[in-house]
Amino acid sequence: MTANASLPVNQQQLVHHVFFWLNNPDSAEDRDKLVEGLKTLAGIETIRFLHIGLLASTEKREVVDTSWQVSEIMFFDDAEGQAVYQTHPLHQAFVANYSHLWRKVVVYDAQGF
Repeated sequence: MTANASLPVNQQQLVHHVFFWLNNPDSAEDRDKLVEGLKTLAGIETIRFLHIGLLASTEKREVVDTSWQVSEIMFFDDAEGQAVYQTHPLHQAFVANYSHLWRKVVVYDAQGF
């Protein structure tokens, strides 16, 4: 793909990006446990794409936030699909079973333009 290329965007599409700061940021065990929990969310039918990420070893710049440990990004067809996710039993179980691992969560939601 060239720098000027773009993927087709559905203006209704919603992107849900979440960053997690662990209570024990140096614990590989806690990180892996959170990743395990995030993978369970793939079973929610309205999620069209799920990517779980760890902090990349890229160039350190003033505009790059390197304070978090785990992220996930999900794509939904629309806001209604994201609303289903929020109340879905798998999401509720994830929060109940894994929230003890994090001290902070930041969410960025965006729709197509």
